[in-house]
Amino acid sequence: MKKSDVATLVLLGALWGASFLFMRMGAAQFGSMALAGMRAIGAAICCIPLLMSRERLAELRANWRSIALIGLANSALPFVLFSYAAQYLPSGLSAIFDAIAPLLVAASGWLLLGERLNATQASGLVIGLTGVVWLIGGSMGFGHGGAGIGWAMAACVGANICYTFGAHYSHRRMQSASPLTVAIGSQVAAALMLLPFTAWMWPAKSPSLPAWLAMFGLAAACTTLAYVLFYRLLARIGSTSAMTVLYLIPVFGVVWGALFLGEKITLAMAGGCSVILLGVGLTTGMLQIRRSAAPAPLNAVE
Repeated sequence: MKKSDVATLVLLGALWGASFLFMRMGAAQFGSMALAGMRAIGAAICCIPLLMSRERLAELRANWRSIALIGLANSALPFVLFSYAAQYLPSGLSAIFDAIAPLLVAASGWLLLGERLNATQASGLVIGLTGVVWLIGGSMGFGHGGAGIGWAMAACVGANICYTFGAHYSHRRMQSASPLTVAIGSQVAAALMLLPFTAWMWPAKSPSLPAWLAMFGLAAACTTLAYVLFYRLLARIGSTSAMTVLYLIPVFGVVWGALFLGEKITLAMAGGCSVILLGVGLTTGMLQIRRSAAPAPLNAVE
């Protein structure tokens, strides 16, 4: 991997990790629905120029129903759920929860779709889900939101369930369209879906300038720019190497929250994050358990 690709990978992890910081900064003033809607609308406006080619427009027309469903599962619903969670949870904790999507994809593929897991993947799944339980059990004391803390963590899990459905559906139904067309088209679809709810649930008091800047950061940097960087990486280094960004998102999410919001890094967060990422690495094949070679037989006569 070239140094420029490594730099792009780190930048991508930093951008996606920052999305949880920006949601934390904007959710209280915009509300979860309005913030999610403005994020999708802003990203769609930024992405539309990338869609203006005959090939991509043809792909969009041929697959618009499937792309709309992916927009619901991969953008509209997760944006709302994570924005809701941001009102109650530290941004770093939400970022750690975002890392469980590969575990849910593997578990659902095994339980529901008959996909096989080897011993390493199965052990990674168990380790990762153990980390999730550890994280939830150790994080119930955050803030003073009472039952809202539990609902916020449930929203994070729900967002990852949406990602899981989107991953399986895209893999099986969207082989005929380019990934960039699907990504851009799904953002436009999400914006159209959330537009009426955004207008209906617009906050009575105008959000402050920092909240607006957080929203623009979400839309332009953490969504539009991040998508462009991700698909550029896919083309240059392949999906396996590009998916190592999964390790960087929670790390940057925790770091940004500590630096800019003064969030504390607790033992539950550090331990749960480490265990989850170990499970993700084993489940996705990014980490391999090396088997020791069998000892060479000893010759009786030298």
